[in-house]
Amino acid sequence: MSVEPLLELSGVRAGYGAIEVLHGVDLVLEPGAVVALLGPNGGGKTTTLRVCSGIHPVSSGEFRLAGRVVNGVSAVELARLGVCSIPEGRGIFPNLTVRENLWIGTGTGVPLAELEEVAYTRFPVLGERRSQLAGSMSGGEQQMLALSRALGTHPTVLLLDELSMGLAPRIVSRIYDIVGELAAEGVSILVAEQFARAVLPIATSAALMLQGRVVRTGDPAEIEEELSTTYLGGRP
Repeated sequence: MSVEPLLELSGVRAGYGAIEVLHGVDLVLEPGAVVALLGPNGGGKTTTLRVCSGIHPVSSGEFRLAGRVVNGVSAVELARLGVCSIPEGRGIFPNLTVRENLWIGTGTGVPLAELEEVAYTRFPVLGERRSQLAGSMSGGEQQMLALSRALGTHPTVLLLDELSMGLAPRIVSRIYDIVGELAAEGVSILVAEQFARAVLPIATSAALMLQGRVVRTGDPAEIEEELSTTYLGGRP
């Protein structure tokens, strides 16, 4: 018996002005899966995640959530339906405190106390720094804050863009361990990542994206091998 995809892009095209960036993207995220969207910069990964979060419009094709076409549905409404996004650059507000950043997450209807409980339980360091400006924390702590704000809304789908950006390898490993824990708890995750090895240990499948198209999907290790040897000229 086949499982209906939780999130699906079918022939999706999208762009900026007259410039088309996505040229008929097909992508499937099944319940409980972790799909790694791999490929070099400029391939369309971020635009794909922006479409999935409702930030960027679809010009043609279908964006479906649990079988329902949601083309044109706003990012706020998608968030209320359980789609949560952490953009490249973490998406925190550096001039606000940790607690104020969490308060912004209450826009989805979750009380601040609940958001704080989720954040401080999973990341005790955030509880110690609840009154500290987010921009004064380390990159890893900022990423923990961004994850906390997302988790407090109890997402069904988590969209992650370049979690490893600007972080030390040890911190990247810790962050992806947490993402793996979330997947084990039942959250479905689509993660765009240039550095494939960061996400490979937790991915259930991978999609290789080049020049605005998903050119291959399959086993994460095989996709990473193809990405390294065929498209990047050898293993890093």
